[in-house]
Amino acid sequence: MKTEEQSSAAPEPEKSQESRIPENQEQGQADEQQPDAEQEAILAELAELRKQAEENYQKLLRSQADFDNFRRRSRQEREELAKYASLKLIEQLLPVVDNFDRALSSSKETKDFESLAKGVEMIWRQLDQVLSQEGLKPMETVGQPFNPEYHQAVAQVESEEHEEGIIVEELQKGYMLKDKVLRPAMVKVSK
Repeated sequence: MKTEEQSSAAPEPEKSQESRIPENQEQGQADEQQPDAEQEAILAELAELRKQAEENYQKLLRSQADFDNFRRRSRQEREELAKYASLKLIEQLLPVVDNFDRALSSSKETKDFESLAKGVEMIWRQLDQVLSQEGLKPMETVGQPFNPEYHQAVAQVESEEHEEGIIVEELQKGYMLKDKVLRPAMVKVSK
C-alpha cells in the first residue's frame, strides 16, 4: 500500500511543479523587464559620469596649460627685470655723465682749472643727489661704537680721547643702500 500511496503521491508534486512553472515564467518575464530598466538607468548614469570625467579632464588640461604659460611668462619677466634692473639708475646718471663730458671738454679748451674744480664739485653734488634718491647714504662712523655688522676694523690704536671700542678714524667710507649694508666702513678702533 505504501507503494501505491507513494506512486499516487508522486504525480501530485509534478502537478504542483507544473502549476508553478507558469508563475516562474511570469516572474522571469517581470525580472527581465526590471533588469532592463535598471540597466538602462545604470548605463545612463555611467554615460553621465563619463561625460563629467571627460569635462574634468579637459579642465585639468586647460589648467595645466594655463599654469605652464604663467610659469613661462613669470620666468621671462624675471629675466627681463634682472636684465634691465639698472635702467632707471642709468637714465638718472646720464646727465651726470654729460656734465662730466662738458667739463672735460671745456677745461681742455680754456685751461681754467678753477672753473673745472667748481664744475666737478657741481657734478659731484648732482651725482650725490641721484644716488641719495636711490637710497644710498654714507655711514657716519667717527665717534660711534664699533659694530662688526657695519664696520670693518683694520687697526686698533691707543686713544686718550675715546673709550675702548670707539671708532677714531675712517679710512674708507661705508655705505647703506636703504636698510642694507652695501659696503662696510674701513675704520680704526680705539683700544
